[in-house]
Amino acid sequence: MTYQPAITAQGTSDHLYLEFDLANTTNHDQVRKLLARVANPPTTMGVNIVIGVRPSLWQELAPAAHVPHNVHDFAEPMVAADGYEMAATQHDVWVWIAGPHRSHVFQAGKEIITLWSPAMTLASETDGWVYQNNRDLTGFEDGTENPGALEAPGIVAIPDGEPGAGSSVLLYQLWQHLATQWDDLSEKEQEDIIGRTKDDSEELDDDVKPDSAHAARTVVEVEGEELSIFRHNTAYGGLQHHGTVFVGFSFDQWRTEEMLRRMLGLDGGPRDALTYFSEAVTGAWYVCPSVEALLEFLPDEEEDD
Repeated sequence: MTYQPAITAQGTSDHLYLEFDLANTTNHDQVRKLLARVANPPTTMGVNIVIGVRPSLWQELAPAAHVPHNVHDFAEPMVAADGYEMAATQHDVWVWIAGPHRSHVFQAGKEIITLWSPAMTLASETDGWVYQNNRDLTGFEDGTENPGALEAPGIVAIPDGEPGAGSSVLLYQLWQHLATQWDDLSEKEQEDIIGRTKDDSEELDDDVKPDSAHAARTVVEVEGEELSIFRHNTAYGGLQHHGTVFVGFSFDQWRTEEMLRRMLGLDGGPRDALTYFSEAVTGAWYVCPSVEALLEFLPDEEEDD
């Protein structure tokens, strides 16, 4: 089974993230066909597209062989012991459009909204963009620990032979930065919070890196093995309100959710220091179906083309 190829595509500077909710009158057959049509754009459109579906909805839409086991919705906020909260804003369908030009991305988004109306209504729209060669708006390099191009497919896609093979589990969050408070910190204070140097993104040595550092709290290990995910984050927002679009793919929801638990200190460790300067204002899980699953939903006339 094949994962959606745009998940690991690189080199695009303009991004658009759309979330949709189904209308009450929309039936499942409509949804299947609409998903497949958007997931199979003309190559002349000049954009990459990834489709995600709310896990519980995907269970209703797809045959059992295409449904991953043990994947759930972001139904409730995740709350730290001190009351800090990661928001739950689950919607039905997620679309990520990426391309080299804003005009192409905009046009593709416009066409999707038109195609899906009135069966699905637009619930959220976020523009993403690349900041200073893949730094986030804290000024630090993002995605330093991402797996390489040859390793990424084994991280993002459920293996063949397992339920939902070729699918990927996505965590989608908007993290709004408390920019004024962050900018008031010294570079040394910022580096202690992130756990890396700002200029060259070198991880701090364990003997000087605080236990609460972001680089420490986001590492998930099982029996000494670090469990990776594939991040494709971008910046969003304007001068007054801005932050990071977190787009994290894995074949295994548990490892990504455990990362969030560690950030909140729910594992018994300290809360991630970065969460004192950034707020998770949205949160949703999506199943990004395999290419084969989506092809099964294509209307007959498109299958014959």
